[in-house]
Amino acid sequence: MHLLNLGILAHVDAGKTSLTERLLHTAGVIDEIGSVDDGNTRTDTLALERRRGITIKSAVVSFPLDGVTVNLVDTPGHPDFIAEVERVLGILDGAVLVVSAVEGVQAQTGVLLRALRRLGIPTLIFVNKIDRRGANGSAVLDQLSRRLAVPLVPMGRPAAPGTRAARFVPGLAPTAPEVLAGHDDELLAAYLDGGIPDGRLHAALAAQTRGSRVHPVYFGSAITGAGVPELAGGIERLLPTAGGDPDGPLSGTVFKVERGPAGEKIAYARLRGGTLRVRDRVPYGAARRATGRITALSVFDGGTDTRRDHAAAGRIVKVWGLDGIRTGDTLGTPGHAYEHHFAPPTLETVVVPGPGTDRRTLHLALTQLAEQDPLIGVRHDEPRQETSVSLYGEVQKEVVQATLAEEYGLDVTFRETTTLCVERPAGAGHAVEFIGKDPNPFFATVGLRVAPAPPGAGVAFRLEVELGSMPYAFFNAVEDTVRDTLGQGLRGWQVPDCTVTVTHCGYNSVLSTAHDFRALTPLVLAEALRRAGTVVHEPVHRFRLDAPADSLGTLLPVLARLGAVPERTAAAGAAAVLEGRLPAARVHELQQRLPGLTRGEGALETAFDHYAPIARGAVPERPRTDHNPLNRKEYLLNLSHRTD
Repeated sequence: MHLLNLGILAHVDAGKTSLTERLLHTAGVIDEIGSVDDGNTRTDTLALERRRGITIKSAVVSFPLDGVTVNLVDTPGHPDFIAEVERVLGILDGAVLVVSAVEGVQAQTGVLLRALRRLGIPTLIFVNKIDRRGANGSAVLDQLSRRLAVPLVPMGRPAAPGTRAARFVPGLAPTAPEVLAGHDDELLAAYLDGGIPDGRLHAALAAQTRGSRVHPVYFGSAITGAGVPELAGGIERLLPTAGGDPDGPLSGTVFKVERGPAGEKIAYARLRGGTLRVRDRVPYGAARRATGRITALSVFDGGTDTRRDHAAAGRIVKVWGLDGIRTGDTLGTPGHAYEHHFAPPTLETVVVPGPGTDRRTLHLALTQLAEQDPLIGVRHDEPRQETSVSLYGEVQKEVVQATLAEEYGLDVTFRETTTLCVERPAGAGHAVEFIGKDPNPFFATVGLRVAPAPPGAGVAFRLEVELGSMPYAFFNAVEDTVRDTLGQGLRGWQVPDCTVTVTHCGYNSVLSTAHDFRALTPLVLAEALRRAGTVVHEPVHRFRLDAPADSLGTLLPVLARLGAVPERTAAAGAAAVLEGRLPAARVHELQQRLPGLTRGEGALETAFDHYAPIARGAVPERPRTDHNPLNRKEYLLNLSHRTD
């Protein structure tokens, strides 16, 4: 039996979870189709998901197609939970992107499709809701082609759109040979010579879909079932099945962690190589620095998860027994790195404990939530006795609040949400401290050079010294401390992109310990950063604003005051579209003011675009939560208090 790990992705309310229900029903896994409104769908299992009618956590369910077992991963559609989608992308063999035939291409649609294409994940597109009033399949195709510039192959057409009788009429679009020939020179020659035989055309369609060069498009309705059997056929014929050598070294990626009824950790992982067995002792973690014994595991089959004593490459498994496991960790040999495909959170808020809420209990609960979602980024400020979390938006904040209340019995509120900035080195800076030379009190020599790196490059750690010049554990201590220290730059913001090079190292074979290197490295790195200088950058969103054309005279001055940079304005009759860039810190204000500026007719879509230097106003600083290596006296005093 072949396996296919399939993701269902969409902008919120496009009908993604309803499509999951319909696919399960079509495959015979469920007898009755659940409803998002009624809160009885198979994949929205959290009470909070059922109450709100949105997907918050990814969920896995399986169903059989002819010759293929599909592990279907339902993902959140709301942009506040994009991190949950991000973790799923790395474990997929293929995807179905759901687009509403009524609302068309929305902000999250473009974000998701660009990510799928960048990662080379074969993707089918399902244009849903053709039975709804206002459905326009042709307009959706035009938006996908024009706004997202993707090669599409319609697999048929909708008939009677906008009515309950709407149906899908199969048949390759006349444009299919031209689209496919554009990606294959031999096919192009055959096309120019008079035509491509049907068999060759369908073979090329399957090959180019699996190569993520084209995207077949189906039309239908998850509610009525129109077009869903044809989509299921496309999933089986056009998407690639899971690979991996079951006899090779164990390699897996953890994309989700939850806690069971007794508080035990349960890890969801995609196995890419090898075979995992109960009672195996397995290395895990970002750098394979922990080991644990598998006490139980289950695989997904027949619509549910089933306990097994082993699972082979290609499977998605649930694993028990790894107490220190975190989302994003690898199992066994790190064969597939966990990468960020979307922007990190750009907002932060302080969690305020309510009456009777113990701060330590709250901190533990938030730490457990961060195990499930590392991008929550719990940050504890000991001097102020405050804990803050990083977020994507206000809905996520409400979900965190409800989760703390319902799962942990903790009453909390939040302070006003603030924007998370980053710092980038302005140039290169170097610093070094030697053993036995003032003012260095540690038995370690460390020299570091900091230099800028391109946005998105991450932190690169390099050596200009021989690897054998001191014990490997000391180099590890320096690297780990460098990465931790870069969490707070000169103004307290994270330094996400730079190159740090070790230029000097030295140790005393009798007296030096890893602690000496961990203690000295922040002082040296802070001085190198000070000499390089840093520039604070704020997150900037791209926006698309649909509004009445006669409101532009009022809108444009307001956008200018908010720091927006309009890049395109188009008017068609009574409607207008504005596109441009806007500081993330002003998005919420624009959302609040928009109804009054547009008589309630304005619609705003925004998505993170890039970080830009702060161009006006005071440069913001973030309170430090470390020992403050920028102040040597304070740092050493704090360090001595910690080790007393």
